[in-house]
Formats: sequence, C-alpha cells, structure tokens
Amino acid sequence: MLGAALTQGPATAAPSATTAYCGIGVASVTPGGDHIFRGITATTPPTASTTTLGPKNLYPDGKARLAGGLAVTQIPDGLKRRQYVVLGTDMYLSSYQTKGYTDDVVPGTALLTKVGGGWGSDFRYFEESRYYSGTTVVRNNAYALQSGQLNRWTITSAGWGSKQVYTGYSAVKTMALISQTKTYDTFLANTYGGALYTIRIPLSGAPIVTKVRTSTWQGFESLVAADCGTQGVLLLGVDQDTGAPFLYAVGHANGTATVINGLGRVPRTYADVAYFRNYGAADYDNLFGE
Repeated sequence: MLGAALTQGPATAAPSATTAYCGIGVASVTPGGDHIFRGITATTPPTASTTTLGPKNLYPDGKARLAGGLAVTQIPDGLKRRQYVVLGTDMYLSSYQTKGYTDDVVPGTALLTKVGGGWGSDFRYFEESRYYSGTTVVRNNAYALQSGQLNRWTITSAGWGSKQVYTGYSAVKTMALISQTKTYDTFLANTYGGALYTIRIPLSGAPIVTKVRTSTWQGFESLVAADCGTQGVLLLGVDQDTGAPFLYAVGHANGTATVINGLGRVPRTYADVAYFRNYGAADYDNLFGE
C-alpha cells in the first residue's frame, strides 16, 4: 500500500540528463465545455504548436470535471473521437465525428451515453486503459482515484463490472498511465508531499508501489504521458494553480534509478478543467514505460 511506502527513507538517486526527440498530443476541456488540442515537441526547451480549438460547447458550461484519454480514429469522412467524461456527478461515454479534418461536428453524431452517477468531488483522477494484442482489444479497464482509495473496473460489452478497491492512497494527488501489458497497468503518481511513485496494478493481487523520487513533484494537479522511444514516456505536468506546464522525458521506470530529464516549461499558459492524452486508437499501440 502507498501509505506504507510513504514511510520509507529519502531516495539517493537524482534526475539524470538524457535526450529524447518525440512529441505528445494533449487535449483538454475548458470551463465552457470546449475541446482544445495541443502538440508539444520534446526539444530543450520544449516547443509547442499552435493551440487548436476543437468542438465548442461539446459539454454543458461548468459541468466537465474529469476525463479519460481521448481516442481518435480516422474514418472515411473525417475523425471519430471517444472518451469517458464526468459531467457534474455523472460518468458518460462521449463520442462524436468531425467533418473532414476540421473540428466541426457532424450533426447527430455527438453522443453522451450515461454510465452511472455518484462521481462527486471525492473523485480526483480517472483514466481508461485499452490493451491491444495486434489490432484486438483484449483487456479494457477503468481506474479512478477516490479520496484514499484506488478503484478499478473491467469494461465489457455488458458494461462496467468486477470492481476492485485498493486502499491506502490518500497521499496521492494525481496520476498518469505510463505502461500497459497483458497482465498489468502501471501509473506514475505524485503525492501532496512531493514524492513520485510508480503504481503497478496487476489483474490479480495487490498493487506494487515503487518509489521514484522523494520531493519536488507536489505542484502538479494533472499529469499526462505519451510514448517516447520504445521504453519510456514523455510526461507533461500541469500546475493548474498557476497554469504552468512542464515537460519531462522519463526513461523506463526502475525505481530511484529511473532517468528523468526535465526539458523545461512549455511556452503556454494552461487554464482548462481537465487534461488528457490525445492518441490514435487505430495505431494499436500500448504504453511501455515500466
């Protein structure tokens, strides 16, 4: 349990310098319910593409609170996007299609399918993990950080089920999915006290919590990760109190020996409600950061 892990002594490893040339697609929801898209390149300092405003008024004003990764699929006449999103206290599966490669929504394609209620302010993180074998989704799980516990569901055509609850996570502030395999998912999590941990959640058995850093990570309310190379991730941390985003190249997770290269502040100010990865669903790629 993370509560036990937090009693360990300070780490001795310091961040090491590496180079990584890759990029991350980050999407977000504004207070007005609009989608926004950003591209960031892992130069030093980071470079950012022009911010693109997606569909406006996709969700009701002031209702969006949490959102999982935005999966994008190319279709003959444009793009199809889907994600889970919390509006008020209800969880929905959201999807829409665009006209060509614009961000105009095809009339009648914006759908909100309610999953369930009870998603109050005690929930502070959500993500969906779809593990691919070839082009087939063989495992689909949802994760939510709720007060001092971490919840996991299995998603099938029949809905959400097989809920697992893991306690001892009250110190965790937020997380980012960094690794997906047939038998486990791994998250990188920061704490209110500034520590950084990996949390590996196997299909059976208790999560495995491993210390990565002991301090300086407390400022981020949002973490978003994307592939960087074959065995690492590019990590964006957003300080939502100041709007400051920072980029890191993170090597394959290996406890305190994990290489983390701070690339610097992204030259933008972020002022949105929820940030999430924007990824190609038809690429059939799995994250492999641990």
